[in-house]
Amino acid sequence: MRSYGSSKGSGSSLSEKRRYYLSLGSNLGNPAQNLVRAARSLECRGVRIKKKSSIYRTEPVGRIDQPWFTNQVIAVETVLTPWELLRLAKSIEAEMGRRPGPRHGPRPLDIDILLADRAVLKTPDLEIPHPRLSERHFILVPFAEIAPRLIHPLFRKTIRRLLGECPDRSAVVRLRSQARLTAAGAPNRKSR
Repeated sequence: MRSYGSSKGSGSSLSEKRRYYLSLGSNLGNPAQNLVRAARSLECRGVRIKKKSSIYRTEPVGRIDQPWFTNQVIAVETVLTPWELLRLAKSIEAEMGRRPGPRHGPRPLDIDILLADRAVLKTPDLEIPHPRLSERHFILVPFAEIAPRLIHPLFRKTIRRLLGECPDRSAVVRLRSQARLTAAGAPNRKSR
């Protein structure tokens, strides 16, 4: 198991590439376009996208009095340390208009680091694996699409198994195309 220690410096050589899994989410502006822009911004800064899930329309969790989210999970490769990637993610969120607000509230963009190779770290600024990964249907559905056999380094279970055991049953609807995404409204909650 790789450890990055508790310092914010690099725990390995500068040229060593790391595999990360990121969750992208948005529910303000044009959410689908926000995810595309976020992915482009990451790539422009040297983060190579290896795999992308489908885009999903997802029911809000925590605060239901807001627009539904658009979510995606991506696998990326970069030489950045977890803290450098976190700083980059926060700068991209700010560039796209994210401002401090209520927890679980509406946002033009949210980028979360879900996993970093097999690393386990916990600092005041960053916790990997993401502490609520196993509790979030809107993360596990797209994650299981691109990495169903990946093992969670703490729970020692596959992403597919975590999805099957997830207590969260909020709606997660796969969207097949950009055209359908822009025309789609939130599914009817009563039909679940």
